[in-house]
Amino acid sequence: MTRRALVIGATTPIGQAIVAALAADGCRVAGASLEDDKVDGLDLRLTADCSDPDGAAEVVSHVVADFGGLDVLVTAAGRMPLEPAHRTTDAQWFDALSNTLDTFFFPVRSALPHLFESDAAAVVAVSSVNTLVAAPWAAAYTAAKGGIDALVRQLAVEYGGRGVRVNAVAPGMVGGTKLPDAAAGYPIGRTILAREVADAVAFLAGPKASGITGVVLPVDGGLSVMSPAATGRADLQARLRDA
Repeated sequence: MTRRALVIGATTPIGQAIVAALAADGCRVAGASLEDDKVDGLDLRLTADCSDPDGAAEVVSHVVADFGGLDVLVTAAGRMPLEPAHRTTDAQWFDALSNTLDTFFFPVRSALPHLFESDAAAVVAVSSVNTLVAAPWAAAYTAAKGGIDALVRQLAVEYGGRGVRVNAVAPGMVGGTKLPDAAAGYPIGRTILAREVADAVAFLAGPKASGITGVVLPVDGGLSVMSPAATGRADLQARLRDA
């Protein structure tokens, strides 16, 4: 059976990598985003604001009408205002929640009745390592991504009996850079590649993860398990690699 997938936030670097990974797995892939940018690997491209309930419902309806159903929903959208909590404006707070948490919930709500009809139903959200280890200047973003993590667990419990698996990935900094300042907190010695996040998403969306639901999977090069005493110590990481 050819699985039918919808990726929300398909034009982001992670979203584009997810589209490619799902297409490589043999899925028919639809992509929705605010921007009308070209994304390789899409069978259907839609421009819509999925933080809006009506926009999300329209996207899901369009995909179901074109593909004849829906098996996989991936949400990869988000907005990260870089401000400490006391300087976060009302607009930044609501924007982060809207473009991150709402853009997960509303597409999922619209997709669920169609996912109930699938024999391979899976929802995968792109969360963040920020929900596992706190970082400064990210209060609104972390709250929104934390809401996604909570909903992943909630939805997994509510809909597991109806054949819908719900999981998330929690990426670290994406870019693959080996710059010491950026990579010092990562035991693997670098930040994360978009395709590594996408491969984890494709796994969770696929049949090899059929027994996995309610999980937030870190894709962070070990950042979330690293001791605070070692985080940021580029010299220590170099010594460990050379030992």
